[in-house]
Amino acid sequence: MSKQEENEDVGKLIEKYRPRLKSFISKRVPNKEDAEDILQDVFYQLIKTVEDTLNPIEQVAAWLYRVARNTIINKGKKKKEEELPVSGYDEDGSILKEFSEVLFNDDNPTPETEYLRSLVWQELETALSKLPLEQREAFELTELDGLPVKEVAKIMNIPVNTLLSRKHYAVKHLRKQLEKLYNDILYS
Repeated sequence: MSKQEENEDVGKLIEKYRPRLKSFISKRVPNKEDAEDILQDVFYQLIKTVEDTLNPIEQVAAWLYRVARNTIINKGKKKKEEELPVSGYDEDGSILKEFSEVLFNDDNPTPETEYLRSLVWQELETALSKLPLEQREAFELTELDGLPVKEVAKIMNIPVNTLLSRKHYAVKHLRKQLEKLYNDILYS
């Protein structure tokens, strides 16, 4: 099969399964943007897998739904993890929920929460710009872009433990940099 025929086949599969998968994902993910991201991730995985001729997909529908379900689960875990860099920690290291709830609760955004979000993201960008490039890249790819650790390690051409170490130092730096903002928001 030629590359063009393969691309046409993938295009037909995407066209065929897009409405049903979108419905499946939307029922499980309340945020429309997240649902659309997940749908695109699923089709990206399909394209990657089809290009890998050593691993053909035999039952496309089952495969797509399994990938969608796993992506939803992983996105949910990642969303919880993303709260960590911008949320505060008390002396025991436990997460202070109220800060992350204000910032990441999309149910009824108010002008105040929108302002706080923009403020936090500006401060985060400033703090990120002060990091060494390797640490910044490790943090951005894993936390902001949501890529799996193994994939990021491969992209950066480093061992997973090195990546985790760089990310750890980045998070430690960001916590310290964002602590004043955190205290201002919660206790002002």
